[in-house]
Amino acid sequence: MNHKDGFVGFRDDLAATYRKAGFWQGRTLGAVLRDAAAQWPTSTAIKSDDGDLTYREVDEAADRMASGLIALGIEPGDRVVVQLPNTTEFVPTLFGLLRAGAIPVLCLPAHRALEIGHLAELSGAVGYVIPDSAAGFDYRELAETVRARVPSLAHVLVLGEPGPFTALDTVPREPTTLPDLDPSDIALLLVSGGTTGVPKLIPRTHDDYVYNATASARVCELTNDDVYLVTLPAAHNFPLACPGILGTLSVGGAVTFVADPSPENAFATIERHGVTVTAVVPPLAQLWCVATDWEDANLETLRLLQVGGAKLAESNAREVRPQLGATLQQVFGMAEGLLNYTRLDDSDDIVATTQGRPLSPADEVRVVDADGSPVPTGTEGELTTRGPYTIRGYYRAEEHNVRAITSDGFYRSGDLVTQLPSGHLMVTGRIKDVINRGGENVSCDELEEHLLAHPAVRHAAAVGIPDDSLGEKICAALVVVDAMPSLAEFKSFLTDRGLAPYKLPDSLYRLESLPITAVGKIDKRALAAQIAG
Repeated sequence: MNHKDGFVGFRDDLAATYRKAGFWQGRTLGAVLRDAAAQWPTSTAIKSDDGDLTYREVDEAADRMASGLIALGIEPGDRVVVQLPNTTEFVPTLFGLLRAGAIPVLCLPAHRALEIGHLAELSGAVGYVIPDSAAGFDYRELAETVRARVPSLAHVLVLGEPGPFTALDTVPREPTTLPDLDPSDIALLLVSGGTTGVPKLIPRTHDDYVYNATASARVCELTNDDVYLVTLPAAHNFPLACPGILGTLSVGGAVTFVADPSPENAFATIERHGVTVTAVVPPLAQLWCVATDWEDANLETLRLLQVGGAKLAESNAREVRPQLGATLQQVFGMAEGLLNYTRLDDSDDIVATTQGRPLSPADEVRVVDADGSPVPTGTEGELTTRGPYTIRGYYRAEEHNVRAITSDGFYRSGDLVTQLPSGHLMVTGRIKDVINRGGENVSCDELEEHLLAHPAVRHAAAVGIPDDSLGEKICAALVVVDAMPSLAEFKSFLTDRGLAPYKLPDSLYRLESLPITAVGKIDKRALAAQIAG
């Protein structure tokens, strides 16, 4: 299976425009670390309690990993699923894969058999990189399940005790000749939030993702004095390249990781490593602000707190600087491309009330009505966009792309926004039937399909219920036969079906029938109001 089968590239005329304007510089992602190591060889690239690593050391580790992967038989274009927690090994592993020409499929630690099996199968993956265990979960058991489903999965590489598989630390070899790569080719595959059923794969090219990371670093005014804390899962677009790991490395800064983002742990890490920048979701930002009342850690080095993944309430936005001492930057973006940032010199009101303006001067933004016609400035509509780092289609999803991409190449985000004359966007809602729980998108369609598989369930609807700490909680409204199973029973049933923990319902609501609209569809708005009432 050729890796370009099902890949929708950038239109030739637009690609030429992006190159001529300098947005695309013909660099590969592997070269980001290579160039940094040439410029700052003895500077610290990764800070860790187990010892810091210089740029030269990380660069050499990436080359050895690439050579070892090639020796295993992994070829340019091969897809490799990566499901690592926040750990220093993430960096040389990622760059090793990139330099070998393999295409990392970056999955989240919370994904389980349902998602991993689907993504490995869809991508035609030949490899799977996992920890032995993390947060009490044994990923080797998951790998056994996935490998039974996906015959192409020849290599399972384990960080830690390998069990029946191959230890990741035995892979590196002495550096050999590495392949030449095309910067316009797929660099990596990100995973969508799964707003329409099972997750989709988002192909990011070297050209567009290098620009994504480096332009974001400029907006955040990153320098080689900055220390970036990876607080959210490293495989997320946000902490990976907005500017995240890649943007920080591009300017010679240092990266450090935290697996547990609780205030007690994160604050101690910020103080210990002199962290200057990090990115969190709104519930975590809110918790951190409150926690300053009881945590004694010194946060004076923290200059910039990025908040994204969901809309941050204005009241919470105004608490960040007084409580944490850092400048707030609201970030509204998508793994599919378009990023919006409040700027460091924006007024306090703009920062507190908007979700930023587009990163690039080449970002084309259209806010449209239900017919696809542009609406006047300040009027609510769906956000559609095209630009030098926004995809032209999901990977191997031809049928879905017909709906997701307009005929002239604009990505339909499904987000409802209003745009100010300044270009800043205010997120007002969404079109997609999705629950945003703590920054994670949960597809109602997917959850409902699994709920309906339970023998006691006749009808099911998943709705988001407002929650002060998570933004939304997941409520499953059910019409059942006979006795209502308990929430614990439903969670066990869904977990056994391979559903990720963050997709499990927080509460159940029993009904004799579900409200429907005039055209016979479940009336989610009426249902949410009924539950809230």
